[in-house]
Amino acid sequence: MRFILLLSLPLYALDQITKWFVLHHVHPDELRVVIPDFFSLVNVTNDGAAFGSFRNNNTFFIVLSCVAMGFVLALLLRRRSPDALRDISLALLLAGIMGNLTDRFLHGHVIDFLLFDLHIPLAIFRPWPAFNVADSCICIAVVCFIIHSFRKPKEQAA
Repeated sequence: MRFILLLSLPLYALDQITKWFVLHHVHPDELRVVIPDFFSLVNVTNDGAAFGSFRNNNTFFIVLSCVAMGFVLALLLRRRSPDALRDISLALLLAGIMGNLTDRFLHGHVIDFLLFDLHIPLAIFRPWPAFNVADSCICIAVVCFIIHSFRKPKEQAA
């Protein structure tokens, strides 16, 4: 429960506050350069999944997000042996799911606003597709899950 209060809820709030700021201060056709040739703020809508795939499936993603949120909450709230990395991963995943799910309910799509140009030579990734705080939480959660999966359980290490 403490991971929900200390990590999920503050990150969810940060996601919603930043999206509110973008909706009220960045017009959809505007590019606000923060760091030239590297980072800009935009106001982009995404009614699909990652990189805009599976467009026009908002209802499907709402249902999928609700199921995923229930599953993640159940994992976070059940009693089991403590594992900080697992719980941090779940808390990050929960924050990301809640942030994008809120957008889908309120706006019918997800608000993306962080736009980086990583100067990768592949045209498909230049600039990198816009994303948001919730997307970042989900990606970091996946990296944490991968790291966690490579760690040996304490029982096997002994």
